Amino acid sequence: MAFDSFRDWINHLDRAGELRRITRPVATELEITELADREMKSPGGGKALLIEKPTINGVISPFPVAINTLGSHKRMAMSMGAESVDEVANELGALMKAKPPTSMQEAMKLLSLALDLRHAKPKLVKDGACKEVIHLVESPKSRVESWPKAPDWQNPSTLDPRPSTLANLPILKCWPLDGGRFITLPCVVTKDPDTGDRNVGMYRIQIYDDKTTGMHWQLQKVAARHGRRYYEKGERMPVSIFIGGDPMFPFAATAPLPDGLDEFLLAGYLRKKSVELVKCETNDLEVPANADFVIEGYVDPTEPLRDEGPFGDHTGYYTLPEPYPVFHVTAITHRKDAVYPATIVGIPPMEDFYIGGASVKLFLPIFKMNFPEIVDIALPAEGVFHNLVFVSIKKTYPMQAYKIMHGLWGMGQMMFTKYIIVVDADVNVHNTSEVLFQLTANTDPQRDSIFTKGPSDVLDHATSEIASGSKLGIDATKKIPGEGFKRPWPPLIKMDEAVKTRVAKIPSL
Repeated sequence: MAFDSFRDWINHLDRAGELRRITRPVATELEITELADREMKSPGGGKALLIEKPTINGVISPFPVAINTLGSHKRMAMSMGAESVDEVANELGALMKAKPPTSMQEAMKLLSLALDLRHAKPKLVKDGACKEVIHLVESPKSRVESWPKAPDWQNPSTLDPRPSTLANLPILKCWPLDGGRFITLPCVVTKDPDTGDRNVGMYRIQIYDDKTTGMHWQLQKVAARHGRRYYEKGERMPVSIFIGGDPMFPFAATAPLPDGLDEFLLAGYLRKKSVELVKCETNDLEVPANADFVIEGYVDPTEPLRDEGPFGDHTGYYTLPEPYPVFHVTAITHRKDAVYPATIVGIPPMEDFYIGGASVKLFLPIFKMNFPEIVDIALPAEGVFHNLVFVSIKKTYPMQAYKIMHGLWGMGQMMFTKYIIVVDADVNVHNTSEVLFQLTANTDPQRDSIFTKGPSDVLDHATSEIASGSKLGIDATKKIPGEGFKRPWPPLIKMDEAVKTRVAKIPSL
């Protein structure tokens, strides 16, 4: 189901009874966070919130703030126009089964083909609602000198004469020790300068002043790789940030797609309609025509990096200041009726738990193609995404659990996983209590665990070195011959089914 704007998505949630409207003024400084945090920790993720009168330093913003719109299993499915995320995952899996791949590389190629077959390829259009209001930060002369594409100065109706600064947006200061205000749901568009391949990623944006921000693309991210090439070439790097539009845009930006596979292709597939793109005003990047806000600019490789942070992160702790590139704003455009989408991260559960869970379900068929013994995978909320992974398998030979551990650590963002626990096929990995029972009952710590080293999330404060650390895998499956277990394996306590049936028919019960 395609949504024409974030407001369209909000209205859809409202009609479904999934939205709470907050009509009283609420401060973008900390208060919206406290309100949203309480809602996100409500049973099932609570409701989506629309703060109709957000205040910026006491002044009411013209743009309402929407938050927690994807913060439940139901709303994640609604954003895809489905009854459940499993329904969408099964459909994608069926498309890919036409030609089973023999490697992960083949699986990714097949995924791209499967998406394209659904006419999901993005298409370029001449104009869009994201340009209903245009603020140009730099003068026409400087823009003509710096960029090959200049704004249409012969059409003054498209230009807004008011000062254009980031202060116009209801950007949140989320937590007390944060280094400032942060855009928390941005879709950052970059291109590989060598191949032209596009990437849409989600990297928090700290506001430094009216015209500059931090650009927190982490070491292993695709945009960081693009940035390194521009630094090597000594050329200005065009970057555009869009906010809002269809809710599938931020979901696709966070999805664990391989380098080179266009996130707009995934978004188009999920929304069942190709994404229409428009050229930006001050650079040659393309953004969705129906986005609510677009912030255009560049990163200059000749200037020094700048400390970004602290920031209250999804780890539940603050990430401390680290040097990152500076993003310079050249233009801000937006819809006239724009809604500002935001999220917060912190001690789980939060909205990102449901977004990450949907990604795992969606890509589970791909995991199964490469590892057919996998039954299910879960990322419990306590693991704040990739710190902890539970995986169930149909075990048929010795040491199979270790094969799965090493295989998962070699797949994309799974490389950041600190702990992998492998259990048997009949264990519900979405029930943390059940997994912990199997873990403590079925393992000898020395025999059934393995330590290894590898890349770590740069946000992980516990590693001795940034972006480098150790991992622990635990085999909590039933032990079979060949795995060093010499004793009989006892049966699990279970009542006879005939007895259970008889007792269930007793009237007093």
